[in-house]
Parts: sequence; C-alpha cells; structure tokens
Amino acid sequence: MVDTLGFGLGLLFTLTVAVLHFSKGTSWRPGDDISDEVMEHRAASVPETSFPEPMSRSIGGGAVGGAIPGETDAEGELEAGDEGAGAADDSPASISDDEAETFEVEFVKEGETIDVKENTTILEAGEDEGWDMPYACREGQCISCAGHITDGHAEEYVEHHTNQMLGEAELSDGYTLTCVAYPTADLSIETGESP
Repeated sequence: MVDTLGFGLGLLFTLTVAVLHFSKGTSWRPGDDISDEVMEHRAASVPETSFPEPMSRSIGGGAVGGAIPGETDAEGELEAGDEGAGAADDSPASISDDEAETFEVEFVKEGETIDVKENTTILEAGEDEGWDMPYACREGQCISCAGHITDGHAEEYVEHHTNQMLGEAELSDGYTLTCVAYPTADLSIETGESP
C-alpha cells in the first residue's frame, strides 16, 4: 500500500509540475525604469557642499574644486576683504577670459585636440568636452587625476597651482596633476597615467 500511495503522489506531483511548466503563466510585466527620476530627485534634494569631497563623484558631492578657506556668503562666494582672497589672485583661474591665451591640448587617449584657455585646468577642459576624467580632491593633494605630458618636462607646458604631490623627478618625466594644471603652451597629454 505504501508503494501504491507513493507512486500515486509522485505521479500527481509530476503532472502538476508539467502542467504548470507548459501553462502560459500570468500577464505580469515589470514596472517602468524609475532610476532617472530617482537621480533627478536626489540632485534636487541634496545640496552641494562648499568644499570638495574627495572620492565623491556623485550628484551633490563636492562643489567647485579648489575652494579657498575663508568666510563665504549664502552662495558660497568669498566675501570682499576676507582672508584667503589674496590666494586666488596668484591662480591662473583669476585671469579673465578676455585676457587669457588659448593653447591646443591633444588628449591622446580621447583622440581629440581642443583649445584650452590658460585660466582653465586640463581637468575642467576635459570635463567640458563631456569626457569622464579621473579625479578625487581637485586640490593637487592626491594623484587620482594624474596625467602624462608626452612632450617633456611638465613645467614647460603647464603651471601647477597648489601641486602638493609631484616632486621634481615626476615633473621632469612629464607627469602632471590635471586638476591644478593650467596650460602655458601647446601640449599632448595621456590622462589617467600616474608615476
């Protein structure tokens, strides 16, 4: 009797599985992709900080690179007469667009040559083109944004503002930090290359 009962239950189970397997199923459909809506909502709801956040490339992570210490107003701008205001004057970024010279910069890996003003960093120029450029601190304090100038000694082609990581040996080999490198001559650069 046990054998007949077991056989019958096994057969019933097998038939049930076969029927379910070959049945059409439900008309369930996956929901719409809402990832773009979520990202837009996050971008609108997460305020940008007034300081760069290392290793953060997400929406709302870090504001303008190279923030200068000092008092800021509601928009994050330095107020007139604050300490640190003099530090901005020696930066090539303080040169007006009308007075800034333009240089041809060949981005070797991207396969394009673009015009870059002397008041724009190599990193900013690449980002303006829509390229995914590597970076982290935006203040010359790490080597995440490092690149290799194929033409020679880096200091002959760019001015580093606040470079704190590369020594003379790396600079003479052509390495640069694109986040603080302002062009001073036409050059070719391989981004994402560190010493």
